[in-house]
Amino acid sequence: MRRLLHLRRLGSLALRSQNLLGTFGRRPQTVILNHTYSTEEGNTKSVGRYPIPNKKDLPYDIVELMEEVEVKSGFLPNVFKVMSHRPAEFRAFFAYYNAIMNKESGNLSKADKELIIVATSIVNKCPYCVVAHSALHRIYSKKPTLADQVMVNWKMADLSARELAMLEFALAVCRAENITEEHFQKLEAQGFDREDAWDIGTISAFFAMSNRMAHFTDLHPNPEFFTMGRVPREKEKTKSS
Repeated sequence: MRRLLHLRRLGSLALRSQNLLGTFGRRPQTVILNHTYSTEEGNTKSVGRYPIPNKKDLPYDIVELMEEVEVKSGFLPNVFKVMSHRPAEFRAFFAYYNAIMNKESGNLSKADKELIIVATSIVNKCPYCVVAHSALHRIYSKKPTLADQVMVNWKMADLSARELAMLEFALAVCRAENITEEHFQKLEAQGFDREDAWDIGTISAFFAMSNRMAHFTDLHPNPEFFTMGRVPREKEKTKSS
């Protein structure tokens, strides 16, 4: 009887060992890590979650715009690739982007607009927009560290009273706070009129949508964005030569 119990115990131990080996000894499952900030060269990570169409399958006007941007920038920002998955939405998206970001009227500079996008995209947790538009802000403002300061804490950044009022209004829109006359009065005290307030609010609202699209499509920033505008182009050329 004792011998039988001993054999049963041995059998149970052997079975447990087999289960443990099955758990720890088998080949580990592939873990997909969402390294959205990866800048390693040769990274084969896809641009996002959706398939990118071949150029030959895209409408001519979209291909023409993408090639124009690529020639001007030296690379094609990934947002163009991801949005090309839906050509009709691609056109609508960039038409509205162009209307609010490239309008020549109003008191917002290109640097102002990019700073609004950086500050609101941080709230919306959008790595692509924070990284890409920080790069554009560095280029337009010629200030290589200000966007980085805003990323950490915009209230402690080297911002003027004008920029503080602008970001305060943009973030109120971003967070869907109750917008009151006091918000407009603070802007007016810094030289912004009602049309400027519309521009600030529209940029905040449009990029709230853009941030969320980047989120569900898993849009990754191009590695080129991380270094853009940090050193003068002449120095960049010297380093690369």
